[in-house]
Amino acid sequence: MAEKKAKTGKTVTVRQIRSANRKPEIQAATLRGLGLGKIRRTRTLEDTPSVRGMIHAVKHLVEIVEEGK
Repeated sequence: MAEKKAKTGKTVTVRQIRSANRKPEIQAATLRGLGLGKIRRTRTLEDTPSVRGMIHAVKHLVEIVEEGK
């Protein structure tokens, strides 16, 4: 059986600040994976290494608004 990891409760809020137009398709797909897609759209996500990696891949298109506990 697969064990579920306990949620740490840490979150990170990101906001899209630039368009994905004229960028590689993989970057647009990463934005969609983060739940973004339009400028000034904001999402609060669980702070995991995979989410941090996605944010790092499109760091020129998004900004971190705040980091939760």
